[in-house]
Amino acid sequence: MAQGVTMSLVPEKKSNPKIRHVIGVVSGKGGVGKSTVAVLLAQSLASQGRAVGLLDADITGPSIPRLLGVDTMKGESDGEHLFPIENEEGIRVLSINLFNDNEDAPVIWRGPLLAKAIEQFWQDTDWGDLDYLIIDFPPGTSDIALTALQQIPFSGIVVVTTPQDYVSMIVRKQINMATMLKAPVIGFVENMRTLVCPKCGEVIKLFDDGSDAQKALGLPILASLPWRQEVAQACSIRWAMLPEAVKKEALAIAQQVEMSAASAK
Repeated sequence: MAQGVTMSLVPEKKSNPKIRHVIGVVSGKGGVGKSTVAVLLAQSLASQGRAVGLLDADITGPSIPRLLGVDTMKGESDGEHLFPIENEEGIRVLSINLFNDNEDAPVIWRGPLLAKAIEQFWQDTDWGDLDYLIIDFPPGTSDIALTALQQIPFSGIVVVTTPQDYVSMIVRKQINMATMLKAPVIGFVENMRTLVCPKCGEVIKLFDDGSDAQKALGLPILASLPWRQEVAQACSIRWAMLPEAVKKEALAIAQQVEMSAASAK
């Protein structure tokens, strides 16, 4: 590099005046329920009358279309802009799988192509007016996460984890990455410390290794969500069909996200 020339890790971010707040949902590793939390957050905000979009940034492992029951629908483009589809709950959705003829077809792209896809999803999509755009990140600190955090002005990041010491170590990498790229981290959602027995309702320890995730991550806890059969085994998540306990937990997360987003302005 030429003498006196420096490269910023945080270039100028590209805002969208029609989107009031962007919230990222991240995890250090897969299988911790991140996409489910992203969907529940989007649904809880929409249930409160907010205009909500959900961007599935997990290009190589997209699950949002199935979770929101729109996997049989197809995305549209006019050659210059992409247009999200809208589910029955009014949530605007964009995912690479909405543009694939076969949802089982793998996306075999190298980093630059993955980064370009995220740029297009953010800059070239006609989201309309939104109160919140929720972005479901892929696990880890890959090119997609780097591009999104460098280019998109996040109002906040929600971290999803399970209460296991080795998971906390991996998640801290994601938290540190967000901090380095000037994206404020709101707090974390702890998933599956317990499970609720589908037969008797008894609460049983599941991934509880005795660790203190709040201390390990150095973040406020937004919620501790138990494993529930009706959520984990659902083909898609419908807000109207969720148990009241799940709605209450999701609304509590949404309330804290809204408070944090408001103060970030």
